[in-house]
Amino acid sequence: MRIPIQVLVYPVRFKEEKWEFLLLKRTEERGGFWQGVTGHPEQKEKIIDGAKRELLEETSFIPSFIFQTVFSYTIKLDEKDKAMYPPGTDELTEYVFVARIDQEDEPTIDPYEHVEWKWCSFEEALETLLWEENKEALKHVYTLL
Repeated sequence: MRIPIQVLVYPVRFKEEKWEFLLLKRTEERGGFWQGVTGHPEQKEKIIDGAKRELLEETSFIPSFIFQTVFSYTIKLDEKDKAMYPPGTDELTEYVFVARIDQEDEPTIDPYEHVEWKWCSFEEALETLLWEENKEALKHVYTLL
């Protein structure tokens, strides 16, 4: 059973005098939208450790640094998803992280979860993201850089 917590990690790099953000495109079965790295911490795992693990699993990147921002928000659960959480759980909290990537290699993505990836400028990332909460999180992250 999952805990009602999720992480959103925005991998960032500084290239050609500007910040870039890594976005991943979900498979069609998982919605087909673009997002940062997301996932759930495992039972008894610290939130930051869950963020690091999800980043590694979804991109193969090990950040030069990662930190949790003060930005978070709640997501209302769909009826079909409620069975994965403790009884009575109607929403989960998503915590936002920034991960600096200094590796030059391309990410390795899991084709079960994602079909594409791209590094984007702030403006392109903002335009590409679907969910308003993800956009607000990106804006917050950008102010920290």
